[in-house]
Amino acid sequence: MTIQKKQTTLLDRAECNQHLAGVQDALYVLNGKWKLPIIIALAEGHTRFKELQRTVSGITPKLLTKELRELEINEFVIRKVYPTTPVRIEYELTPYSDTLQPIIKALSDWGKQHRARIQSR
Repeated sequence: MTIQKKQTTLLDRAECNQHLAGVQDALYVLNGKWKLPIIIALAEGHTRFKELQRTVSGITPKLLTKELRELEINEFVIRKVYPTTPVRIEYELTPYSDTLQPIIKALSDWGKQHRARIQSR
């Protein structure tokens, strides 16, 4: 019985480590306080840089540029350059970013629930 218990513990530990690795990967890609708000702002459709900066209030241009580049590297955002005068640049979500919708919804639901819990104290 002791051996069986150890095997179960090892399986549970391995499963726990897999979950932990997955969460760490997700947090690595979506780290910081700006990436999810940028993705949510882009859900309305393609947007120019200044429009995006106004929508995601409080973010500096330098930080917005950095976050957009990282989102582009991770295939959540496409940067489109139009050869006009002056050059027009727009950002939009990729189809891959749709995989974040259940996560964003779950985070939003939990955040509302948590806020209500804290306010009810």
